[in-house]
Amino acid sequence: MCGIAGFCNRPRNWKEDIEKMNKRMYHRGPDAGDVWASDDANIVLGHRRLSIVDLSDTGAQPMHSASGRYVCVFNGEIYNYKTIKDRLIADNKVTAFRGTSDTEVLLEAFEAYGVKETIAMCKGMFAIALLDKHTGKLTLVRDRVGEKPLYYGFVNGSFVFASDLGSIAVLDGFHNPIDTKVLQIYFVHGYIPAPYSIYKEIYKLDAGCMLEIEAPYQKPEISAYWSIRDVAKYGEEHPFKGTREEAADELERLLKASIKEQMVADVPVGAFLSAGIDSSTIVALMQAQSTNKVKSFTIGVDDSKYNEAVYAKEIAKHLGTDHTELYISEKDAKEVIPKLAGIFGEPFADSSQIPTYLVSKLTREHVTVSLSGDAGDELFCGYHTYSSIERIWGKMKMVPYPVRKLCSSLLLNAPFGKNNRVYQVKSHLLGAKGPEALYELSLEQEPLSHEVALEKDVYQYKYNQYPYGHLKEPQSSIMLMDMQMYHPDDILVKVDRTAMAVSLETRVPMLDKDVVEFAWTLPIEYKKQNGEGKLVLKDVLYRYVPKEMMDRPKTGFSIPIMKWLKEPELRAWAEALIDRKTLEQQGILNPDVVWRIWEDFIENDIWRVQIWYILMFQSWMCTERVY
Repeated sequence: MCGIAGFCNRPRNWKEDIEKMNKRMYHRGPDAGDVWASDDANIVLGHRRLSIVDLSDTGAQPMHSASGRYVCVFNGEIYNYKTIKDRLIADNKVTAFRGTSDTEVLLEAFEAYGVKETIAMCKGMFAIALLDKHTGKLTLVRDRVGEKPLYYGFVNGSFVFASDLGSIAVLDGFHNPIDTKVLQIYFVHGYIPAPYSIYKEIYKLDAGCMLEIEAPYQKPEISAYWSIRDVAKYGEEHPFKGTREEAADELERLLKASIKEQMVADVPVGAFLSAGIDSSTIVALMQAQSTNKVKSFTIGVDDSKYNEAVYAKEIAKHLGTDHTELYISEKDAKEVIPKLAGIFGEPFADSSQIPTYLVSKLTREHVTVSLSGDAGDELFCGYHTYSSIERIWGKMKMVPYPVRKLCSSLLLNAPFGKNNRVYQVKSHLLGAKGPEALYELSLEQEPLSHEVALEKDVYQYKYNQYPYGHLKEPQSSIMLMDMQMYHPDDILVKVDRTAMAVSLETRVPMLDKDVVEFAWTLPIEYKKQNGEGKLVLKDVLYRYVPKEMMDRPKTGFSIPIMKWLKEPELRAWAEALIDRKTLEQQGILNPDVVWRIWEDFIENDIWRVQIWYILMFQSWMCTERVY
């Protein structure tokens, strides 16, 4: 796990620029850092290293291939690099390796088999920048599901890229304005989805994509080498034919193989344990394959409504892990809030970012790598929302769309429903053309979310571009929509940024290519029945943990942010951020709407999640761009 950065066509002050970029992402790689520049300094690569595999200097980057043709900076892990290494030797492509790093194997595979064939072989999480010194072509590659970040774009006409958006913003002469067209999306979802960023001319490379650019480095060409949408469609057309028990057998085998590969490191490895189905399954399968006690970590709070630590402790005891728990106070959590803008580099407002940072900080005190249970909900139909969409759509589809659309329009404009939020929401949903549109509209059900920003223009993005009817099964369609946007642009961003802020590498076994592709072949009834989700995943878990130990309502990994914002300290912080004069001077948000939302909360106890979205945006506006 590391941080990468670089640029083309910035020969003036290139040393100072790359050093600033590296310094800005020091937390992503505190163990070492170096740079490489072409003879004319027209292409410059930077790297910060968190040493995980091959701790010696033979694993240092930027790294050259043995022939000297390729130079690479790489963030992430190639979990099956030993298999690729064996193939290189068997094919007589390499006779000996200098060290034991996956980076060296990756470079030699690029030279032996080409970029596309090599990436097709790789299983892992990665953001790669590869320069072919013979042709001058620079290639950027991001992993299949978006575990590792990779920003790119133009600053004063120069092509730039980095793992950290802040590393681009520190470049000399960076004055890229805020892209206000992303704000309509942000104030609905609380994050900015790829390919967009908060800045104009700076983008996120989409998951499963490759960018190629050649001299004079002005026109990048982007192509997809893997598509979750194609995988889901193929899985639906080629469903698993076995029984549910046989499906659990295969899922267990694949997860064990993934976890075994992801436990390999030259530094201590542990796992997050939140007491939910996902993390408990990962820890159980880790312990089943380890001769030593697996190190597991959880945090707790004194409020029983938000605390799963007591259950995590029971599960850890049953599995026999070396368990560490930390009970955090309100003070601990509140102290994180001022750090968030700097951690994420752009507005990001999933409030579980706070406990995720705290559990990462605890975990880093004991290990350098931690496995996570993320993706269980999106792959195995865990969210209650999926059932709700299916249930509502099952009723709505009985009425022809033109009739529903007309009724929706009439009801939305009816005088008697103008000030009734519930009425407005239901009328809005009635106009959905399909289950995919119903899901999209359900996320946009707060009318004021579209009024917060003064800019009313908005980009097309993955949810409203999703092709209706791509999958036949409604819940599968919604899961796929989330795997395309919510999971990579919210969940994985949250985990990567908070963990890397404390120099902790996180790995997600459920996002192994083989696990993901198998999950999409499973019939929906193997995942969900009668409102209960993750069935086949639970079948695996209950082989290791008694069902009665898991039979309880899900508490969630969250904090009482609504309660805290009404307390004097945080209320004062919030009201300073949304001061009317400040908002008017910035000219980006509508002060009247912002204060209507805030006063509804303070005076009438009406909570809108946009409150946190606004505060995180304003926190970023006031602090992030001061380096």
